[in-house]
Parts: sequence; C-alpha cells; structure tokens
Amino acid sequence: MRILIATDAWSPQVNGVVRTLTALIGELRQRGHHVTALTPEGRRSLPLPFYTEIGLTRVTAKEIGREIDEARPQAIHIVTEGPIGWAARKACLRRGLPFTTAFHTRFAEYAAARLPVPGVKQLGWLILRHFHRPSRAVMVPTQRVADELASWGFENLKVWTRGVDRSLFRPYGEDVLGYPRPILLYAGRLAVEKGIDDFLRLDMPGTKVLVGDGPERSVLEPRYPDAVFLGYRKNGNYARILAAADVLVFPSRTDTFGLVMLEAMASGTPVAAYDVPSPCDVIENGITGCLDLDLRQAVAGALKLDRAAVVDGASRFSWPRTADMFESWLVPIAAYPAKQQTTTDVSPHHS
Repeated sequence: MRILIATDAWSPQVNGVVRTLTALIGELRQRGHHVTALTPEGRRSLPLPFYTEIGLTRVTAKEIGREIDEARPQAIHIVTEGPIGWAARKACLRRGLPFTTAFHTRFAEYAAARLPVPGVKQLGWLILRHFHRPSRAVMVPTQRVADELASWGFENLKVWTRGVDRSLFRPYGEDVLGYPRPILLYAGRLAVEKGIDDFLRLDMPGTKVLVGDGPERSVLEPRYPDAVFLGYRKNGNYARILAAADVLVFPSRTDTFGLVMLEAMASGTPVAAYDVPSPCDVIENGITGCLDLDLRQAVAGALKLDRAAVVDGASRFSWPRTADMFESWLVPIAAYPAKQQTTTDVSPHHS
C-alpha cells in the first residue's frame, strides 16, 4: 500500500512523537508498504515561541496538495496539528480524500500553562476538536486520553498504544554514570509543563540526573546546582544511561503517553510517577514502577522493585503490535480523483 504521512514533528527534533514515527515507518516499510513522509525537512520555517528548537514550517495547502497528488497515496495519515498538518487536512478536504489523524500532545494545556488567560484552554480544545473532526480515525495513545477527548466532543477515537526497541533498550549491566547512588533520572524535554521542579525538589539521597534539553534548562540549572544536566544523548549512549539509573522519575501530569517510561522499563529501570493519566496506563503499579500522588513515595517504592520483573512487565508493548493497530485503522482511498474536487470545510465556530 502507498501510505502518505504528514507531520510537523521530525528529526532533528528529539521527542516521543519523532521516535514513534521513526519506528512506525520502519516497521511499515519492512512489511512492504511504500511510505511517503511530508515533513519540515527542506522547508523554510520560523522558530516556535517558547520552543525555539521547534520550527513553524512555512507551507500552504496548495503546495502540500501538489505533493499529495504526486504521491497518489492509497491511505493518508496526519500526525500533528501544526502547519503541515493543517495544510494536509485542507488539501485532503478539497480533494474529497479520507484521512486519519493522531493526537499526541495536549497543546491546549501547554498553551494555558504559558498564557494564563481565561478561556485559552477551552479555545485550544475547540481548535483541536475542529482539526480532528473530519478524521475517520483519531488515534490516541491510551484509553484515559480517549475518555478525556470524548468529554471534549471528539469522535472516532481509537486507542493506539506504543512500542519499544528491545535490541536497543535492555539491561546493559554497566555503570556509565558513576555518581553517588541511588541515581534518580529524568529524561525528556526541559519544559514548564513537564513538572521538572517537582523532581528536582525531592528531598532524597543520591544524585538527580537529567537527560534532555529545552527552554527551562537555563532556569533550572542555576536553581539546582547539585543536579547533573547532561543535555541530549542519543541511541546507545542514551539507552545505557537509562539502564544505569536506579529509577526513572516521570513527574509530568500532562503527557499523553510518555514513551521514555517504556524505554526505561525495557532497560530494567523502574518508573516513579504521579498516579495520573497516562502513567497509570503504562505502569503496572508495584511491578514495573510505582504510582502515588506523593512523588517521593513513588520513588521510594520504585527503588525496591525487582529489575528483572520490570523488564518482563514491559514485554506487552511492541512496535509490530503498534503497526498492526495503525494498519487496521487506515482508510483506503478507493480511487484517487482525476482532478481536484472542492469540499466545503467547516469553520471553527461550527465545531
């Protein structure tokens, strides 16, 4: 099948969406699918406010439409609600082409965290609902996220879980960190919505280590001089750091999944997190990690867990299963239109 995937999230961005796409596209190509990815690569962009390492691609529906016409896909999936996603959505609606979408990020929550103005959160959810409204299947990472979106009026929701590469993320049996133990690790973007202050304020022995970068690093690093900020680490080096930690602390209350939790668990490192969606969808409490509304208690419990059991508990997540689910929800394009057809879009005011 010829599959077209439109996404604003792409390398060199470092996040769970990019890692998910990379694994998914690799799995689809191994199965014989021809995958075309419409990405920011090679396009002009402007830095996103508060996220300067992420660009807003300068693209039009006409431009994306030409690329869709050239690819003549048999199925279309739109990953993100950014400029490329909106342009692909508009081009598909103009041509009468069915498509599926994915929900990866609570942008409404993030906007409200950065712009605490009454109504911002509600407006954000209305815009997101409008974006996904024409989608034949809105793929979401957990059942609790599906329930939340349903409460905002989203339809056609499908729970689409994630996987982990066990050839990379596994126990390594070596200490690549060398700091006083226990080592409490945070891995991910250093951004205000991630709850990193909650992690760094923990009054516990050992060493707090952070892997990743982002807009909050310049604020956090001088505020917490005893913590170790390693910046981004890639592939084998990143995997070895995950495996060398005593516990991965996941302090976010807003993530839709948290792929790093799976990567840590597959490495034998238990996870400590708040008892909130989505950690409670990923962590088997008392087996692969500990959930608690008191993050300190979650860390204390996770440090006592059997690392072999943590690895075993992560085995239900795999990229082949993720690809199976993705394939099953694609909507085939019966016949590509000979020429552009126009379908009237619905304004956000009528969502």
